[in-house]
Amino acid sequence: MYKIVRKKVLGPLVTLMEIEAPYVARKAEPGQFIILRVNEYGERIPLTIADYDRKKGTVTIIFQEVGKTTKMLASLEEGDFISDFAGPLGVPSHFEGVKKVAVVGGGLGTAIAYPQAKKLHSAGVDVDSIIGFRNKDLIILEQEMKEVSSRLFVTTDDGSNGTRGFVTDILKKLIEEGNQYDLVIAIGPLIMMKMVSQLTKEYGIKTVVSMNPIMIDGTGMCGGCRLTVGGQTKFACVDGPDFDGHEVDFDEAIRRQKMYQDQEKEALERHNCRLGGGLNA
Repeated sequence: MYKIVRKKVLGPLVTLMEIEAPYVARKAEPGQFIILRVNEYGERIPLTIADYDRKKGTVTIIFQEVGKTTKMLASLEEGDFISDFAGPLGVPSHFEGVKKVAVVGGGLGTAIAYPQAKKLHSAGVDVDSIIGFRNKDLIILEQEMKEVSSRLFVTTDDGSNGTRGFVTDILKKLIEEGNQYDLVIAIGPLIMMKMVSQLTKEYGIKTVVSMNPIMIDGTGMCGGCRLTVGGQTKFACVDGPDFDGHEVDFDEAIRRQKMYQDQEKEALERHNCRLGGGLNA
């Protein structure tokens, strides 16, 4: 059992939890993820490691309530326990030899971009961070990202924070101003990562994206997280989650992401109907 030692609501339906998991914290690196079950009756879901503290033995996760399991998770409080918390899984991010990097986070992807920016910044890399949200009420981790960036740019689709546009608009402007990036890291919705990758390909800038497809076991056995990268089949859980953004077949990934929407909606509706009977119903 894994204890929730801190819980913080970051925004509408977005929650941060710090979990007591010393063995996971001991080995965790940016880019990796965990798979958890809320209780013995629950499904397994992957969540990216947003931060870790080796001394305290804790791992931080940030998630959005989008389905039955994340709603069950969000209902827990500090002092409660999670049944399973397996990890760290996946290949850690490797960014050796870079001097100037643009880290681009879209929506909840900012939580995944944060540990990347943090590690690069601590290594002395010049980090320009760009984070984008639909509106100002959805902005998360702004101060945290500012602290691990040389410069931080925050934009919203509707301009409600004073800067209107998409992350690609800011990235293109920065490139055309003469910023020579060794690498662009893009993390967020699939369509956002696709558009960033298309932009950087025009300028010949290496781009890494973090893929989070449907996943079950996290060990490469089930094949549920398969992607096409450079014309070859890859598995996000063991080959990734980081991949060359110029090689990923995003259209296929988007189609696969939508495969179980009806079943997910049905499971959530059943859960909401049975709340009076407890979370195990």
